[in-house]
Amino acid sequence: MILLITPSARGQQCADALKAATGSEACWAQNLQEAATCLREETYSAAVIDQFLLETEPEEGGRMLEHLGTAFPVYINFAVTGMERLVREVRSALHRRKREESVARRAVEDQMRSEMRETLTAMLLSCELAMAVPDIPVPAAEKIRAIDNLARELRVRLESN
Repeated sequence: MILLITPSARGQQCADALKAATGSEACWAQNLQEAATCLREETYSAAVIDQFLLETEPEEGGRMLEHLGTAFPVYINFAVTGMERLVREVRSALHRRKREESVARRAVEDQMRSEMRETLTAMLLSCELAMAVPDIPVPAAEKIRAIDNLARELRVRLESN
């Protein structure tokens, strides 16, 4: 969903053009207070912000920006920007957002994989050390072997992904 923030009389026309061009729903907020309310109530992929509003109401603009969340901000001067450029800028922003999300997701996956490998290594080492204890009861040894086997299976699955 895209949030369009502008007092321009062309606001609804711009929102309709964005919806047609991107396939995403587009909502129009005519001022920063309305935009802040929308941002608190919904999650947006992009927020197209009229630079005029930020320049004329910097404090209210700052409060609104605090609510952006994961919405990718796109700053546009509606006084000089045509519909084609608006659509192009928003498409570009959505593409950048998607790329950045993908990079962030991969980074989190890599970090989790690394942490899981460390934990599995510690588990396997602990199993080896536990099995080296003299006169370990047979039921305990069986449980330790089961844990060791499960940890090795997890390691194989982790490395195959």
